[in-house]
Amino acid sequence: MAQIELVMPKMGESVAEATITKWLKEEGEAIEAEEPVLEIATDKVDSEVPAPQDGILKKKLFKEDDVVKVGEAVAMIETEAEEGSSDDGEGGSPVSTEAPTSNGSQAAHAEPQPAAVATAEAMLSQGAQAASPTTEIPRSANGRFYSPLVRSIAEEEGVSLEELNALDGSGAEGRVTKNDIMSYLEQRKEQPAAPAYAPAEPAHKEAAPQAAPQSQPAPAAPASEPQAAPVSVGGDDEIIEMDRMRKRIADHMVTSKRTSPHVTSFVEADVTNIFQWRNKVKDQFQKREGEKITFTPIFIEALIRTIKDFPGVNVSVDGDKIIQRKHINIGMAAAMPSGNLIVPVIHDADQLNLVGLTKRVNDLARRARDNQLKPDEIQGGTYTVTNVGTFGNVMGTPIINQPQVAIMATGSINKKPAVVETPEGDFIGIRYKMFLSHSYDHRVVDGALGGQFVRRMADYLEQFDPERTW
Repeated sequence: MAQIELVMPKMGESVAEATITKWLKEEGEAIEAEEPVLEIATDKVDSEVPAPQDGILKKKLFKEDDVVKVGEAVAMIETEAEEGSSDDGEGGSPVSTEAPTSNGSQAAHAEPQPAAVATAEAMLSQGAQAASPTTEIPRSANGRFYSPLVRSIAEEEGVSLEELNALDGSGAEGRVTKNDIMSYLEQRKEQPAAPAYAPAEPAHKEAAPQAAPQSQPAPAAPASEPQAAPVSVGGDDEIIEMDRMRKRIADHMVTSKRTSPHVTSFVEADVTNIFQWRNKVKDQFQKREGEKITFTPIFIEALIRTIKDFPGVNVSVDGDKIIQRKHINIGMAAAMPSGNLIVPVIHDADQLNLVGLTKRVNDLARRARDNQLKPDEIQGGTYTVTNVGTFGNVMGTPIINQPQVAIMATGSINKKPAVVETPEGDFIGIRYKMFLSHSYDHRVVDGALGGQFVRRMADYLEQFDPERTW
C-alpha cells in the first residue's frame, strides 16, 4: 500500500489559491480515478478536483471554506500501488509518493527511473560530464508539478528549474511530460552551449596584463515603489473590503501598466452596412440557428482577418525575445453581475465561421455571468477585445491583458451626419459610426503597425457585404 497526495491544481493564469467549498467524499470512502473528490472556487471559476488514482480517501488536510494555495496537498489517498511507485509524467493529476526528508528533499535511497539511468550512462560514455553540480528540481514550483521521471532527466541533463518552467507542457493541466523534456533536450543540442562556469585561475599563476576596462554606464538605481497618498475617512464613510477577484484585477491592471508602455490609436468606422444587415437578418438568424446574433462576433470576425494581415500584434514578450503566436485565441472581456471583469477566450477563433463565433460568444458570455467557466476557458488568449459601447461609451483606452501586447475597444454605434461619396457626387447622409480604440505595447508594436492595424480593421468593417449570408 502507498499513500499519495491530492494537490490543489493550477486553475489558470494569476490564480494562486482556491477555496474548498464542498467535500464530495468522506474519509475512509473508496474513490475511483478521475472521480470528483471536492469542489473548489477561485476568484474566477468554480471547479471539481478529481482523484488521480483509484484508492481510499485516507485523510482530509483541510476543511470546507479553507483557502488553499495552488500546489498544496489537500488530502491523502491510499492506493494499491507499491511504496515508491509514481506516475511516469505522461498525464494524469499531479501526485507524489516520495517520503520527504527533514530538509524537504527526496529520500536519498529512492531508485532512479530506468530512462534516467540510461540517459546518465549515455552522457558518461560520451564524456559529457556536467560542467557544474546539478541542481535538485523540486516536485512543484510556481503551481506546476514535475514527476520523478521528468525531475531525474532534468537533473541528469543539467536542465534548470527556470528552463522547466519555460517549457509548454503537453500533459494534463500543462504538465511537462517525458516527451516534452526529451524534445527540448534535442533542440538544445542543436544550439551552441555556453560554458556553465569559468575555471578558476591557479593562485600562483602570474596575472596577465589586462586591457583597459571600457567605460560602463552605472547601473540604474532601482525605482522606488510609488507610495499611495494617505486617505482620510469620515464618520459617514463606509469601508468596503475588496473581494479576492477585485484584488486580482487591481494587481493585474497595475502590473500591466508597469510592464508595457501603452499607446492608443483611434479610428472612426462607418458600420452602416453592418447595422442594417444585422437588423435585417437577426430574426431569421435566431429562428434558424437558435442564437441571437450581436455585433461582437461580427467585430471578432473582422479582427481575425486583421490579425492575419498583421501577425506582429499576435505576440508576447519574454525579456528581449518576441514569441510569435501561431494560434489566434481571442479573449472577450465580459462584465459579471458582481461588477468584476473576466476574459473568457475563444481558442482558434480563426477556425470558426460567423455562426460558430456567434454560438461561442453567446455561450462564453452566458457562463461567465453564471460563474460556470472552466479554467482552460480563461487562459491562453493572444489578443483581447472589449466592447465599451455596451455601456454607451464612444471610445476608451483599454489596458493590455498581459502577456498579450494589444487590445481593441469597440465603442457605441451612433447615427451621425457624414459626407457620403458616390460616383454621382458627394452628399450629406445619416450614417452609423463607431470608434475603434487600439492600445498596444510600444516595446514591440510601433505607431506604424498599431495605427495600420486599427485602420485595416475599420476598412474590413466598412467593406462588410450587406448581401452576404451567414
